[in-house]
Amino acid sequence: MYRVLMPIDGSESRGEAQAEAVIGLPNAAESVTVTLLYVFEDADQMETTAPDELDGGQVAATRLQDASITVEQSSRVGDPATEILAAADELDADQIVLGGRKRSPVGAILFGSVSQSVIVDADRPVTITGGATSQSA
Repeated sequence: MYRVLMPIDGSESRGEAQAEAVIGLPNAAESVTVTLLYVFEDADQMETTAPDELDGGQVAATRLQDASITVEQSSRVGDPATEILAAADELDADQIVLGGRKRSPVGAILFGSVSQSVIVDADRPVTITGGATSQSA
């Protein structure tokens, strides 16, 4: 079994891109289990909202389940980067698949970046996806 931790946010396009990255893994339907993770700022909100109730989580969960990939859910409260790394350790995740946001190098320095912190501190592979792009005819 290959375990993927997928921290999600409210972005449908990032959730879709993250799901597509997992679906593209070898033998995904037969061997991959994904844990959707959302890190809440507020414990009360965590008690009343599941990750797949958020826009990004709903899109990701639906797409993964349609591809016959097992989906589990986890919620935490605290600093997102810290909680993502702790969840990866607890799950013994083989990989973390994050939905990245576009930032300038200066923006990342000034404002910090969850993705950057996870990449630097993770002891397992981290895949950063962007948002899904739609094409029009």
